Amino acid sequence: MTAAALRRVTVEEEGRLDGPDLDAVLAGLTAEFAASAPLHDRDSSFPFENFRSLHAQGLLGLSVGPAWGGAGADLATTLKVVRAVAKGDPATALVLVMQYLFHASLGAAADNQAIPDALYARVARDAVENGALINALRVEPDLGTPARGGLPATVAKRTADGWSISGHKLYSTGIPALTWLVVWARTDEPEPRVGGFLVHRDSPGIRVEETWDHLGLRASGSHDVILTDVPTPLDHALDLRKPGDLSPRDALFGAWAAVLTAGIYDAVAEAARDWLVGWARQRVPSNLGAAVATLPRFQEAVGVIDGLLLSNRALLAAAARGDTSTVESGLVKHLVTENAIQAVETAVRLTGNPGITRHNPLERHYRDVLCGRIHTPQADVVLTSAGRAAFAAHAAAHPGA
Repeated sequence: MTAAALRRVTVEEEGRLDGPDLDAVLAGLTAEFAASAPLHDRDSSFPFENFRSLHAQGLLGLSVGPAWGGAGADLATTLKVVRAVAKGDPATALVLVMQYLFHASLGAAADNQAIPDALYARVARDAVENGALINALRVEPDLGTPARGGLPATVAKRTADGWSISGHKLYSTGIPALTWLVVWARTDEPEPRVGGFLVHRDSPGIRVEETWDHLGLRASGSHDVILTDVPTPLDHALDLRKPGDLSPRDALFGAWAAVLTAGIYDAVAEAARDWLVGWARQRVPSNLGAAVATLPRFQEAVGVIDGLLLSNRALLAAAARGDTSTVESGLVKHLVTENAIQAVETAVRLTGNPGITRHNPLERHYRDVLCGRIHTPQADVVLTSAGRAAFAAHAAAHPGA
């Protein structure tokens, strides 16, 4: 299905894609990606072929607006696609989420001149026409994640015709296949500003160190990137601001990030649940003479899992509709992730040795689902923010209390 075909099934008044064509495409991609996921996990190899398939179906431009040739999908439809991809291979889905987030937010930024129209048009059309991928490079060895504050050590120095960027970035998800890098850096001005600098992957001075060797999401290619005097045009500085100042697109980015990231791990739990049900129906111990699926404890455990996944679907649907506040979006990410982890842990406990052998996918699902706790916003930030908001709301309603 091409991007044009996707746009033809757009429900314009609601901004959603729907219909049997999209459902069939997604079912095929889930099966395709699930077939190669074990090998990429074992080798920690990057699934280039998955992104060729996504591009062939017009899905790399899903969140690009129609003005630039994309589908202009809303959050609910984007979530649907992410969950289908993640059920097959969550590492692929994580890279795809980064693509969707930045096109949704950069497109909004283009509307308010935070990025020049011509520059965004170039990046957007590159995604739609060529399958070009984009992601932000933010985390650093000393800083950690910028979500917790602090100035980046990566510096953008003014030159006669632009910027020169130097720094060291960690966890650069998708770097083996990225075309565009949004490098989080501070300027060398007397009063430094911070922001993203749009850098083409082919720019001189970029070196990738293949350091990614993690427990889960092993195929995400989240390696280190070293930037040494990387030349960048002047207008490639995106929305530079004083440290701590919020960008107009931060709220949109945060809401989409919380929902789509949670959707990845909910889909992993669903894949684990489906494997468990199939295995339990086929497992017939000789001393039982029947499938373990007939045992009440297996039925109860699957019921617990289904209850957790039902809660996740309700939370994600509400957030995708925009029925949650910024604080509540963070809670959705936290709750969905914890429910997903609990669901997979329940399956692992129930199955014993078959659940933790690498001959079966459940142990991979367990390693992958644990990664959900790492993504921003993390649990302590989410829960503290929710508690602070509750106390502030009570104080506003009861000023004398």
